[in-house]
Amino acid sequence: MAVGKEIRGKIKSFENTKKITKAMEMVAASKMRKAQDRMRAARPYADKIRNIAANLSQANPEYKSAYLRKTAEGQGAKAVGFIVVTTDKGLCGGLNTNVLRAVTTKMRELQAAGVSAHAVAIGNKGNGFLNRIGVKVLSHVTQLGDKPQLDKLIGPVKVMLDAFTEGKLDAVYVCYTKFINTMNQEPVVEQLLPLAPARLEQSAAEKAQYGWDYLYEPDAATVIEDLLTRYIEALVYQAVAENMASEQSARMVAMKAATDNAGNLIAELKLVYNKTRQAAITKELSEIVGGAAAISG
Repeated sequence: MAVGKEIRGKIKSFENTKKITKAMEMVAASKMRKAQDRMRAARPYADKIRNIAANLSQANPEYKSAYLRKTAEGQGAKAVGFIVVTTDKGLCGGLNTNVLRAVTTKMRELQAAGVSAHAVAIGNKGNGFLNRIGVKVLSHVTQLGDKPQLDKLIGPVKVMLDAFTEGKLDAVYVCYTKFINTMNQEPVVEQLLPLAPARLEQSAAEKAQYGWDYLYEPDAATVIEDLLTRYIEALVYQAVAENMASEQSARMVAMKAATDNAGNLIAELKLVYNKTRQAAITKELSEIVGGAAAISG
């Protein structure tokens, strides 16, 4: 019964794997609900500050922030920046693969036009991938845990923002996985700086109703720079929160699939084991009967 012993060993191994994946599925489900709550709580703030920033861009104050410029001025820059948000850990299906594929596609389009790419990596998976394909990583942050902390994000992102304000970058993109629902997460590559044209669009009626003029205290430069800095921080934080909610959802689904597959393999191996055992017993009985017949004959 050497074959039977080997099959029993495989069954035991798959049963242990099934216990692990089931536990990981339950942990991911618990974390997913908390991550979704944080993501939804951050959305109204991000949307409101985005609208205010869009209004400022229409107000034409005496001070024009570098964050609102159309192109890099006077520097002749031919480079763009990418803030790439991925996970620190794997076992979450194709979540990281999909967003990194979208990033790679965008980078190739820009490189074909003679534009170089620089990156800030948020998450271990993205940092490793960008280094492997030879993209210059200006800064990175990993091990954010289950709850994103804004103070951990500001430092690495500021490196890229400074490069943009100095005119070294023409644009900055933020790349992450947007949470749609538990079964669906969408990779997103959207323009962060300068303020995307889509964010600036307003209806004719709204423009006629509101002039979007402001009084600044102490001065326009201080107010606008602080507001736009908060705007950028809010969007990066929202991207990280969306990515974390997507991560836990994808991991829960992946672990459920792994648990189900392990169960199917266990059932198939048990069937093979029972057939093998039955065949061995039948063979032994045949040998006994055959031996007894030979003796009596």
